[in-house]
Amino acid sequence: MAEFGFNEHHQNEAINYMRFARSKRIIRLKTIDSCFEDLKDSRLVEETFTVDEVRDMLDGLQLVVRGEVETELINTAHTNVLLLRQLFSQAEKFYLRLQTDISELENRELLEQVAEFENTEFKNPNKTNQEISKPKLAPLNEGGVSELLNKEISRLQEENNKLKGRLRTLETQAMGALDEKTRAERALKDLQKMATRSQEITSLEDTVAALQEDYQKSLSVNAASQRDLQDNLVSAKHDLLRVQEQLSLAEKELDRKFQQTSAYRNMKEILTKKNEQIKDIRKRLSKYESDE
Repeated sequence: MAEFGFNEHHQNEAINYMRFARSKRIIRLKTIDSCFEDLKDSRLVEETFTVDEVRDMLDGLQLVVRGEVETELINTAHTNVLLLRQLFSQAEKFYLRLQTDISELENRELLEQVAEFENTEFKNPNKTNQEISKPKLAPLNEGGVSELLNKEISRLQEENNKLKGRLRTLETQAMGALDEKTRAERALKDLQKMATRSQEITSLEDTVAALQEDYQKSLSVNAASQRDLQDNLVSAKHDLLRVQEQLSLAEKELDRKFQQTSAYRNMKEILTKKNEQIKDIRKRLSKYESDE
């Protein structure tokens, strides 16, 4: 960044701020990726969706991503204000009045130079660390304003080192929190799957219980039907015996009535005569047979 007129100390300060902004950006991007993964895992569980369902999912995702991006933009703006506050506070101690040119913030050429510098510096993290750890040469003039500046620089460097340590701690905690969130989400999904399976098992158990109840009812109905059939069979047998007895009595009555008719008596007389004639003929035949 020599083209910006920075000395080595200010260049290192710029690198530290870029590292801070880069870490915040990485964390926010991971959060946005997590939003998309949550949508995939929670909503995209079917093969086909209607237009309304897709629109509803996209609207929900838009709200979440918009909120994340808005939060990051607001946080970045506030962070920049805090950075300016530090610079202005240091300048006011030495009765300096700093001025800013807002139009330069949209200078495309300078923005491209900053992007190129970031890509170059962060390709090799060890290089940046080595440059930061290099000892700084003390100025020759140690009196007056230079001495105050050196003391202030030393104090700021000490505070900066403390902030770096806190930043690294916060980054580690943030990454750990993201990992914990990921593990918690996975555990929640596993619990949801287990709950779904438990519900399916409960439903199957209810179905089996209903089938058993229906089977018991069917057995009871069949038993009752068998009892009814047996009772009907016994009743039918009794009716049959009664009808047979009535038929026998009717036959006897008809026989008795038939015997009382004149036709029966005439027939009986004729049969009696015929039997007597047959007996007489047999006697005659027996005489002939004995003579021979």
